[in-house]
Amino acid sequence: MRISQFFLPLLKETPAEAQIVSHRLMLRAGMVKLQAAGIYSWLPLGLRVLQKVENIVADELDKAGCLRILMPTLQSADLWKESGRYDAYGEEMLRFKDRSERDLLYSPTCEEVVTDIFRSHVRSYKSLPLNLYQINWKFRDEIRPRFGVMRGREFFMKDAYSFHSDIEDAKREYYKMYETYHRIFARMGLVTIAVHAGSGPIGGDLSHEFQVLAETGESQVYYDAEIDDFRSGKVAFDSEKLRSLYAAADDMYVAEKCPVPKDRLRIARGIEVGQIFLLGRKYSDAMKVDVAGQDGQPVRVEMGTYGIGVSRLVGAIIEASHDENGVVWPDAVAPFRVGLINVRAGDTACDKTADSIYAKLTAAGVETLYDDTSESAGKKFSSMDLIGTPWQIVVGPKGVAAGTVELKNRRTGEKMEMSTEAVLGKLIK
Repeated sequence: MRISQFFLPLLKETPAEAQIVSHRLMLRAGMVKLQAAGIYSWLPLGLRVLQKVENIVADELDKAGCLRILMPTLQSADLWKESGRYDAYGEEMLRFKDRSERDLLYSPTCEEVVTDIFRSHVRSYKSLPLNLYQINWKFRDEIRPRFGVMRGREFFMKDAYSFHSDIEDAKREYYKMYETYHRIFARMGLVTIAVHAGSGPIGGDLSHEFQVLAETGESQVYYDAEIDDFRSGKVAFDSEKLRSLYAAADDMYVAEKCPVPKDRLRIARGIEVGQIFLLGRKYSDAMKVDVAGQDGQPVRVEMGTYGIGVSRLVGAIIEASHDENGVVWPDAVAPFRVGLINVRAGDTACDKTADSIYAKLTAAGVETLYDDTSESAGKKFSSMDLIGTPWQIVVGPKGVAAGTVELKNRRTGEKMEMSTEAVLGKLIK
């Protein structure tokens, strides 16, 4: 994509309302635009990242045997009244009436709707287990929306719901999702800690939150120092071992009951990016959901639910991967893999070399953001650092005359003078 043809409204100054790094950088890099408190439009650069995060989540869930559906953002209040949550959920739920005076709500979560789908169509244990998921917009009327997309009122979320004929099968699916979540976050360059957490208004007897450690995290996280060996890669990922190590969010931590010695207890701030719940029969009891068992008798269904904040993940990745100059995107979620800078646009030789590189990278499927504008070289460099493409290619008159271009690794800052052919060979795989 040529910047001259791209909508990229970069900001020189940080807006006063931006309090944390991810919010500042997303606004400055032209990724989002505030529309109302806690509600954002996603602009082309930000949407590219959001879609890549979405695709990774969907790919791993598909591999795990989950089936994608799409549920409405507007829901009938009748289902929530049936489950008993309509009045209990609180003021975060946006309630309203349609022109026929029917009570509706804007979806904060979908346990009731998916349970109604299940009971309308599934009759036998032979159809179980079943795990249905969607990636869709949600709304919770936060009293204090802040930190940009990290704590917005409208957010893009993956929510999955599993159905089982017995609690042991539900637990198997729960821990299958536990492992799937670690794979999802690892593909995005994130190392997460799964901590025991309260189930809140969702309900259930077992829940884990997946936390990305960051100074701006809203939660206090307590964990066994041995977990750091997994986070650093010193020890290979081992789901069962990780599950055996102590980790708790602040609402579940009790100092007197903590099994970890003080010299091994680590305390940090965390950003929650996902949560899983073993629901049991909370909704199936309330909504009377049975299937025929092996003996033909009714069996009450066991359930699990599994959420990931897809839009929140974009902010969390930035919080975990940035420097003083801007975002440092992991390859898998970068809006563009390569930033191509023509420092002398209008110079025949520079234009020819840069255009050729752009054409070859694009033809090879390498997503490239080509700065072909007449801005100063300094502004081009600072803009590309702010955007955070993993690789930068700099084409200038001296290099072109010598038959070379500069290749910069955004993460390490390493710069290499290479021939055009060598650069293309490195980036096209």
